[in-house]
Amino acid sequence: MHVQRAIDASPMKIISIRVKPGASASVLAQTPAGEWRAQLKAPPVDGKANAELIALCARHFGCRKSAVTIRSGAASRIKRVAIDVDDDPSSAPARGAARVARGG
Repeated sequence: MHVQRAIDASPMKIISIRVKPGASASVLAQTPAGEWRAQLKAPPVDGKANAELIALCARHFGCRKSAVTIRSGAASRIKRVAIDVDDDPSSAPARGAARVARGG
């Protein structure tokens, strides 16, 4: 019996990021040499820095947080992060629309 696997056509970008938790500001930047560096305000406790890294990557690449995953290095300063760059955040329902309509 031959089993066919579904091929995901969405482009995934996998980058290696050197993380510095406990910084004064959260910043994601690429060095002139092409390396990615993240400074995170969150401490490396209970996954707080990883959650902040995911949110920072999503904001930087313009996608949802669910489109960003840490593939390896969750407990390390160097992490491999996969980003679904084809994810369109504008297709998500506007969660704050009801609050804005109510004026709150």
